[in-house]
Amino acid sequence: MELTNQQKQAFFEQGFVKLPGIIPTPLVHDALRAINLSLGSNGMDPAQLPTLRSRSYCPELQESGAITNLLHASPLWSVAESAIGQGNIKPVRSGQIALRFPQEGPERIGKPHLDGMHSPLNGVKEGVIGNFTALLGVFLSDIPHPFMGNFTVWPGTHRLYEQYFREHTPQSLLQGMPDTPLPEPQQVTASAGDAALVHYQLAHTIAGNTSPFIRYGIFFRLSHIDHDALHWECMTDIWREWPGMSDVVSAAGR
Repeated sequence: MELTNQQKQAFFEQGFVKLPGIIPTPLVHDALRAINLSLGSNGMDPAQLPTLRSRSYCPELQESGAITNLLHASPLWSVAESAIGQGNIKPVRSGQIALRFPQEGPERIGKPHLDGMHSPLNGVKEGVIGNFTALLGVFLSDIPHPFMGNFTVWPGTHRLYEQYFREHTPQSLLQGMPDTPLPEPQQVTASAGDAALVHYQLAHTIAGNTSPFIRYGIFFRLSHIDHDALHWECMTDIWREWPGMSDVVSAAGR
């Protein structure tokens, strides 16, 4: 399976594209069963909740087949390769288990961020930008409405930040998120088995969950095989690691 031209165009313009129904139901159920079994058997240490929320719930499952099969036993890997290039993605051996529990309080949306920036709980060292090529989000539960713990994006900010980093250098991200006007955020709705391909440089966050349901999601981080050498360059040339997007990029006069 590959991205269609229409999907590539949407990805170019918006910085993300939804992939409806791409994960077979048995794989979704295997992942849910493993997560719920872990929660029911091991529980969660309240003192560790901030770290689990920032890094991953059920960390003992991150490298398990129940989680990694969502990427490797579904069409998801081939779709990513159709954009990044066949054989161009570093091996991915784990996924982030991202649960969002119902919460009290008003409906709210978190602040926009890019992954790989240091915070006290996320494990990224101070003075480092741990960027990568693409984020793949897999949704294991239905999210039909806003404020259900939705993955939330600011469409088009991958291109906005490309220009910003050309003017201020990529290293300026070490000082915090760019201070620049943003478009309106979009809460991504989904059904269990949907996924989303997201450019690394797209601003995103999580919306609050005022629903009665837990939001179950898995996130995989993909890096081009040459990413270490292109670490800063790909922030000012955002399609440098995406040869499968060259036709759309060329058509746009890039």
